[in-house]
Amino acid sequence: MDLEKPVPQQQAQRPQQQNPEGCLTAAIRIPVRIVVLVLVVPVRMVWDALVVAGRFLNDTVLRPFGRALLWVGRAVFVWPLVGLWRYVVVPLGKGLGWLGKYLVVVPLVWLYRYVLTPVGHGFGWVARGIGAGLAWVYARVLTPIGHGVMWVTRGIGLGVYTAVAWLARYLVVVPALWVYGWILTPIGHGMLWILRGIGICLYWIARVLLVLPALALWRWVLTPVGLFLAVVGREVGDALGHAWRIAGHISLAVGRFLGTLFRWIFVEPVRWVYRTLLTPVGHVVRDLVLRPVAEAARSVGRATRQALTAARETVRQTRADFRRMLLGEPRETIGAALREPSGGETRTLGSSTTALTKD
Repeated sequence: MDLEKPVPQQQAQRPQQQNPEGCLTAAIRIPVRIVVLVLVVPVRMVWDALVVAGRFLNDTVLRPFGRALLWVGRAVFVWPLVGLWRYVVVPLGKGLGWLGKYLVVVPLVWLYRYVLTPVGHGFGWVARGIGAGLAWVYARVLTPIGHGVMWVTRGIGLGVYTAVAWLARYLVVVPALWVYGWILTPIGHGMLWILRGIGICLYWIARVLLVLPALALWRWVLTPVGLFLAVVGREVGDALGHAWRIAGHISLAVGRFLGTLFRWIFVEPVRWVYRTLLTPVGHVVRDLVLRPVAEAARSVGRATRQALTAARETVRQTRADFRRMLLGEPRETIGAALREPSGGETRTLGSSTTALTKD
């Protein structure tokens, strides 16, 4: 027999409802969210505008300026310091190290090896001899004397200790124990009982005058106020989150609207003017003005180069005529024709056709 009560199917399939919120929470939530949304939307729009301006400023000004500063810093500080280190400090350090090695280290090593080491060995031998003598004196002379003095001192000390201990026991310890057991213990018990009663009285006075009012204040005043403030703080935090997200969507929509408005008011007219007016005018100016002017400039340049070439040739001929008029015709070299081998001669082992070995 099934002892458990069957659960109806509709009741089993019904989802568990969440804990319903109180009327105070519902009454606070909507006004708080409206007020927070009105306050947060301008802040979010200003924040998004500052973010866009900051990114633009970073991409166009700060990053190139930083790269320029980095290059200047390298050129002014890093490269001179690297050159100073590489070409001044390192060679100077190597030279000082070489001088220190051969002027200080090598002489000190020689002094330690050939002067101080033999002297130290001699001092060690003398010290070992003195130590052996002192050890013999300690073992053969001082040790027996010390044993005798210790035996006499131990006997005297044992007698003095026994007498002092007996006197301390019967003059100090026994009277102190009697005073503690018969005088101080009853007085202490009485004072403890009195203090216990005073403590109980103070406990009840403090409980009635301080603890119970503080407990009532905490339970009936601070706890409700704290719950109210917690609800208000939670709702304000949730409202700030929702308002910030909604303000983000509103700011994005406003930014897109302003971007579209700027494009249709400024960009598209400028693009239309550039395509429809400036481009054909530029083509006409290029075809009717610039190309003829360029062709004329090239023609003038070619004519100028030809005139300069003719003038240089005229100056060269005039200089040659003036030289012939003053100095006469230049003498022809008789052996110039003999530099080339004749066609009728045959090249043999005993002859040569070069100008340097020709007879």
